[in-house]
Amino acid sequence: MDQNVRSSRDRQLAAAEGYITLGMYTHALASLDKIADPEEAVFELNYQRGDALRHLDRHDEALAAFHRAFDERPDDVDLLMAMAWCYKRTNQLPRAITSMERAYRIAPKQAVILYNLSCYWSLAGNKTQSLSWLGRALRMDNELRRLIDDEPDFDSLRNDSDFQLIIRAIDRIK
Repeated sequence: MDQNVRSSRDRQLAAAEGYITLGMYTHALASLDKIADPEEAVFELNYQRGDALRHLDRHDEALAAFHRAFDERPDDVDLLMAMAWCYKRTNQLPRAITSMERAYRIAPKQAVILYNLSCYWSLAGNKTQSLSWLGRALRMDNELRRLIDDEPDFDSLRNDSDFQLIIRAIDRIK
């Protein structure tokens, strides 16, 4: 491969990553569109494209890009979490749960994965699963407690005595 083409691709990928960090998602997409050899950076290009599209609330398009990235790296936890985010927002909750369960099998010590599983199971109406994942997530990282009061995914459980018991237990620890 021509060194100039590789260098240009790397600059565009770096620029896109920077634009995403700054919240300039359309600029990120424009940078990615300038890549002359997309087949040489399939994962990076599609992950960043999906991430920019996700932030623009273009979830179906983001999923298309994420699926191309998934074909390259099916065990990338950040990718699986981003896919789950989009599945949730495109009313594909079972796929969101499956994606997060896969992420959990890869990185079982990342409390945010367990927390997200709790959220998704709550939305699915499965109290037992939701509370089980929530309890484990909070035992791993009780700082996640600060997210719960503003988390609409738990609205269906908010008045549940078992949910309140978990919250009170964490509040006593903190």
